[in-house]
Amino acid sequence: MTDGRLEELIERAAAASGPLVVLTGAGISAESGIPTFRGPEGYWRVGSRHYRPMELATRAAFDAMPDDVWGWYLHRRAVCRAAAPNAAHLALARLETALGDRFLLVTQNVDGLHLRAGNSPARTYQVHGNLDLMRCAAECSRDLVAIPEPADPARLVCPRCGGRARPHVLWFDEYYDEDRFRFESALRAAAAAALLLVVGTSGATTLPARMCETVAARGAPMIVVDPGPTPFTRLAESSPAGLVLTGTACAVVPPLADALAARLARP
Repeated sequence: MTDGRLEELIERAAAASGPLVVLTGAGISAESGIPTFRGPEGYWRVGSRHYRPMELATRAAFDAMPDDVWGWYLHRRAVCRAAAPNAAHLALARLETALGDRFLLVTQNVDGLHLRAGNSPARTYQVHGNLDLMRCAAECSRDLVAIPEPADPARLVCPRCGGRARPHVLWFDEYYDEDRFRFESALRAAAAAALLLVVGTSGATTLPARMCETVAARGAPMIVVDPGPTPFTRLAESSPAGLVLTGTACAVVPPLADALAARLARP
């Protein structure tokens, strides 16, 4: 991590007053063995038909076949729970420890690996939800409840009203909100960020795209880590304060996090 361009951006971030904001997507968890949402492993069979994730991950699908949708989510949850945080997750947890309140993590991932690695719930915005949580499908309350064990659809009911519970995830036919998914808070963080670090996300969802566009429009430093081109790598390449570090999260993030911690940490 001796690249002069990288050192320049870190120095700019150190001189600014805003937070270091990290935005992560499926690419960081793929190295823990979790299939990406849109990959072939995301398909799910109901009867004789194979459903795509974009068809299953909707309120409409849940209303039509709740047990089948729950079955798919419980399968995904089991895969996530069998995985372990990798070197990139652990490096970001160490970075939070070093920076304290100057650190903020915004993750699209619902696997909970950042929290298991040691990132704090207060500084981790899970903008697409968490597979370990459920809530009342009828909205009798705003409470989030841990999924009980053994996790089977028959037991997944709201503890308050006894009605059906649903996974605490943001579905394709739903909208971000502040209360559950920290929509406005994430945008405010992007508007104030001293530096935005983007790791392993394809740029296919609205909130992450708006965050990156906000940072680029401000001319603030933005570092994108990804093994291949994405809309975010192209945005960083076109930004006067952008930098693309090509490689996997586990290869790039640990030394990058150490460099950021060494310069941005305050006594």
